[in-house]
Amino acid sequence: MPSTLAVEAHGLVKTYPGRRGRPPVQALDGLDLAVPAGTVHGLLGPNGAGKTTTTKVLTTLSAATAGTAKVAGHDVSRDADAVRRAIGYVSQGTGADPLLTPRENLVMAARLRGAGRAAADERARELLARMGLHDEAGRRTSTLSGGTRRKLDVALGLVDAPRVLFLDEPTTGLDPEARASMWQEIRSLAADDEVTVLLTTHYLEEADRLADAVSIVDHGRVVATGSPVALKADIGAASLEDVYLHHAGRAWDAEAIR
Repeated sequence: MPSTLAVEAHGLVKTYPGRRGRPPVQALDGLDLAVPAGTVHGLLGPNGAGKTTTTKVLTTLSAATAGTAKVAGHDVSRDADAVRRAIGYVSQGTGADPLLTPRENLVMAARLRGAGRAAADERARELLARMGLHDEAGRRTSTLSGGTRRKLDVALGLVDAPRVLFLDEPTTGLDPEARASMWQEIRSLAADDEVTVLLTTHYLEEADRLADAVSIVDHGRVVATGSPVALKADIGAASLEDVYLHHAGRAWDAEAIR
């Protein structure tokens, strides 16, 4: 029977060699993760907890030192090409060319992935409509607002119609209105298009309102996982911040608590 998990990891270890005589750095220390298909899953944790390393391993950008992981049913070590064909990845930095328009960026991305001219034009039209970018389609990307550029980044991540979409801090720096709009689009991807979304975020309210489940990462391990409602109910907590402090015993950076 095929797995209903879109992302699964077992005992992931990632060790970086020490530099200039310093000891090795253990970025991941036996991390386990299970994300059902068609859901939004949040990775929470302070800087250095292992969130970014986890994302790099799952997207084949980095190899684990030990452990196993599958994305969309494909082993990230043995079948990296199949993983890459099944995913979209939106990093914290923009992947759009600032001198091109949103339409030109999307057409170029589709052509680079092997689409013909007509198919690339059609895919660009679909994504411009999907992300509400039709009115800005012909403007140079460098002139767009932060929220609009972030929507374009997500659209670029969807060019190949991925089964799993990785979003790294998708709403950092956005104003409340733009953030709410992005939340709506992310929820729609899972609910309407059955795309599995794995996002890293520092915004606790974002995880609480957006994610079907969250995994709190600390010192390279998942220290708690479940729906925001269940995690709070388990310990009678009023907020995800309280849940984090209960399980990990480390304070969030003041700038991360919003």
